[in-house]
Amino acid sequence: MMTIEKMGAQGDVLFRRVATVPPGFKAQETKGPHVVAHSETGHHHSVDATGVKLFTGDDPMVCYLQLVSVESCDVVHQRPWDTHETMRLGGGAGSVFQVLRQREYTPEGWRRVED
Repeated sequence: MMTIEKMGAQGDVLFRRVATVPPGFKAQETKGPHVVAHSETGHHHSVDATGVKLFTGDDPMVCYLQLVSVESCDVVHQRPWDTHETMRLGGGAGSVFQVLRQREYTPEGWRRVED
């Protein structure tokens, strides 16, 4: 398993460590894992919610994860075949990661990259 402390990608999702969660993003209460990137085919990218807060805003392509009471958390790719390796976000309690869905330009306009 790869441990990311600054920046790393899992398929079409980029994780980048930042100083803080910007204004306008609100903490989400969830039961079960935090899904940081939804997929129409069911292969979500998720993080166990224990000790981690998820912040969302107006843009569905961007969210933030904050390690509140844990030193690291694992990002799991929820697909039984051709899965991406589990990735560990490190950096210690208090670390914040921006989560970005990758985009690509087409003649019709910008769209989300699908892996």
